Formats: sequence, C-alpha cells, structure tokens
Amino acid sequence: MIQFIVHDENDSVGVVTVEGLKTNDTLTGWIMDQDKLIDIKINQDIPIGHKVAIRELKKDSTVIKYGTDIGRAISDISAGDHLHVHNVKTKRW
Repeated sequence: MIQFIVHDENDSVGVVTVEGLKTNDTLTGWIMDQDKLIDIKINQDIPIGHKVAIRELKKDSTVIKYGTDIGRAISDISAGDHLHVHNVKTKRW
C-alpha cells in the first residue's frame, strides 16, 4: 500500500496520503517520475496531507517538494521526521 508520494527522487519530502500513521511505522512511498517504491520509518505521528522527510536536511537547507523549493529547514531534520510549520519556513519573509 502506498502511504506517501514523491514527485522526483531529488525531492527531500513526500506527502502523506493516508490517515493514522504513528511513530515507528514503516511507510511505503511511490516516487512518481521514476516509478519506484521506497520505504521509510517515521519518527513522529504524521497526519494525512502533511510532509515526511525522505532524507536528512540540515538547518537552513532548501526543502524540495514536487520539484519546487517550498522553504527552508529552521532546524536539523532527520529522514522520517514530520515536516510542517514547526520546522520549515517560507523564504519569502
């Protein structure tokens, strides 16, 4: 079962597509452009529609979703971490 999607393997996050994901669950994601599957263990509960890091991001790194720069990490983020307003900010302000 696919639980998150990633546009391209160069993205740093995937988007969760199912409900009920809990800390330490191992998720299967689909990388659309390459049509391949990846697995990742999550470090926190992640709600549907939110992002999961598929690789480590250092503080001030650019976060890429669907091939687009969506902001910067405001703290170090580990693979499997939940990404949202608590650890990613826009570069606009």
